[in-house]
Amino acid sequence: MADQSDAAADGSGAKDDAAAGEPAEPSAGSSRRGRATAITTFLRVRPDKRGGSYFRLPGEGAGLGGTGKELPVVEVEVPKDELAGMVDNKRTNWRFRFDGVLGEASLQQEVFERVAEPVVASVLEGFNGTIFAYGQTGSGKTYTLTGGVDAYEERGIIPRALSHIYNKIAATAGEVEHTVRISYLEIYNQHGYDLLDSTTAGPRGTGDGGGFTLPRIAGVADDEDGRGVVVRGLSSHVATSEEAALGLLLIGDTNRAVAETSMNAHSSRSHCIFTVYIESRAAGGPTVRRSKLQMVDLAGSERVGKTGATGSTLGEAKHINVSLHFLELVIMQLHEAKRKGGKGDAHVPYRNSLLTSVLRDSLGGNCRTVMVAAVHPSRAHTDESISTCRFAQRVAKIQNEVSKNEEVDPAVLIARLQEENRKLRDANPADDDGGTELTGADLRALRRAVRLFLADPAPEAVVEW
Repeated sequence: MADQSDAAADGSGAKDDAAAGEPAEPSAGSSRRGRATAITTFLRVRPDKRGGSYFRLPGEGAGLGGTGKELPVVEVEVPKDELAGMVDNKRTNWRFRFDGVLGEASLQQEVFERVAEPVVASVLEGFNGTIFAYGQTGSGKTYTLTGGVDAYEERGIIPRALSHIYNKIAATAGEVEHTVRISYLEIYNQHGYDLLDSTTAGPRGTGDGGGFTLPRIAGVADDEDGRGVVVRGLSSHVATSEEAALGLLLIGDTNRAVAETSMNAHSSRSHCIFTVYIESRAAGGPTVRRSKLQMVDLAGSERVGKTGATGSTLGEAKHINVSLHFLELVIMQLHEAKRKGGKGDAHVPYRNSLLTSVLRDSLGGNCRTVMVAAVHPSRAHTDESISTCRFAQRVAKIQNEVSKNEEVDPAVLIARLQEENRKLRDANPADDDGGTELTGADLRALRRAVRLFLADPAPEAVVEW
């Protein structure tokens, strides 16, 4: 898709001055008022054994804030005689700014610490958080989020986030009460499926034209406050331990739709959203915090000529590309709305697809969002990698309004007041024996005193009669 401006294409002005350094911490104020926070973007480069790349990365370790003032810059320079076949074959040089760059040598632990750990920490404080990976098929998105299977050190963001959450919960046991629930949504061919439904018959593959064993979700609706979304028909499961949560992750991953293409032996054929819901309160306290952490593995964009997709795999590729197209439309409209300062057409087409409907909170809503732009450095994939970087530059311009999700639990507050009332009655039984009925004069004097009390603006005012 063509870029809207040269600035968007080359990454210049990708962040406002206020967002150029480390993103501001979410406000700890009321859940009704938030603080504008830009979406943070990271570039992760997949290792390429063959070598040879047109990408030039900043030095290893260049990360959030760069030198303290400048964000790290990624440069792409393609010789003129290699431009044939590229979408934009008139340019030879591109520059893109990111909040952080994770080179080919970056380890999974470093990725978690720089990309995900700050988001997980804010979720434990009551803020919503989203981490999503975007890029072409075979660029390492699933590896970044879920990890590899060959070694424990290859764990991805999701299992490391679960470990971090339960370690923090254990550290506050006895002081804070926590409830953790897990859901796992798959969006396959524009339909939503529950990867954790208890009626699932077994793993589901693609490419054979067979039926589905997973139940479809009922749709997406606004939550009670109208400030977020709820996926109707999607089950959530209480996970009392890290082991239980990892077990749910394994079940969901087993049920995911995958297929083999010429570019990826285990290509994800669907978008998947793993969500952790956390409810917490101080032991016996009336204030409850409810937050969610969404970790989104987007199916990769595909060029059929490269993947060699045919049959049902070709149909899947079409649905994937269409949903990613609608995602880009939402990003572009949010970018345009910000550029106009909120004036003009404010409609954002979230409802064009299930994916954008589910991610409405994460894109322009009440959420701290981080994007990982995954690219393949091989020269053969330069065009797709440039497109991914351009998309990341537009995402970086989006402002989310982040606020803490906390409220007083009416049931707990009522129970506390009832207990206090019982104690007062027990301490003064003579005051609860019915007493003498008030006379007409007493009632009139009392009403007059109440009216005076209500009209008195002084905070120390009391009822006197």
